[in-house]
Amino acid sequence: MATQVLNHPQKLAPADMTLCDFPPVVADALEQEAITTSYPTGAVLFAEGQAPRGVFIVRKGRVKLSVCGSDGRTLILRIVEPGCPLGVAAVVSGRQYEATAETQEPSEISFLRQADLLRLMRLHGDLALWVTQHISADYASTCREIRDLILSDSASEKLARLLMGWLDQNAKSKNPAQMKLALTHEEIGQMIGSSRETVSRLFAGFKKQRIIQQTG
Repeated sequence: MATQVLNHPQKLAPADMTLCDFPPVVADALEQEAITTSYPTGAVLFAEGQAPRGVFIVRKGRVKLSVCGSDGRTLILRIVEPGCPLGVAAVVSGRQYEATAETQEPSEISFLRQADLLRLMRLHGDLALWVTQHISADYASTCREIRDLILSDSASEKLARLLMGWLDQNAKSKNPAQMKLALTHEEIGQMIGSSRETVSRLFAGFKKQRIIQQTG
C-alpha cells in the first residue's frame, strides 16, 4: 500500500551509521566476531524479559520491536531498518531485553555476543561512541513515542503523528511525500494503541478529506 500525504513540509532525518562507516580496523573486528544469519518472516530474535545474549544488527530486512501489556495487548514500539542494532541497552547494562524483536520480512541479521561487544568497546573508542549514540537515539525516540501516544487527544492525532514521523524518515527519497506501508491496519493500531477498525476508519476519513492518497 503506497500512501501519499499532501501539502506538508519535510524535515531531514539523520542517517544511521552502518558497519561500513567505521574505521577499517573496527569494521574488520566486528565482521570477524559477528555471525550473520538469514531469518524468515516472523522469526523472534529475542523476547521481552529474556537475559541479554548479545546485540543484533539488521543488515537486510526490517524488525518489529514490541512490548506486551498486562492485559495481553501488544504495543509496537518501532520498526527497525537496516544499519541499526537491537538490544544494545540491555547488553551494556546487563539487564533483561526491554522488548520483543520479530522480523517483519525475510532478513539478514548479524549477532555479536555480549562479551565480544564489551571487549571491542574497550578496545575501540569509535565503536563505544557508536553504541552510546544508538542508546541515546533509542531513549529520545522512546520519549517522543510516549509523548505522541499519551499526550495526543485522539486516535486521529496519533495516526497523523505516526505518518508524519515516517515521512520525516523518508525525506531523502525521490518522492519524500510518498511512502510504502508494509504494515497491516492491525499492526498500525498496535503502534498507536487503537483497534484495526479504528485505523481503517481513520484512513478512510483522511482520504475523504484529501489529507492522503492511497494506491494498492
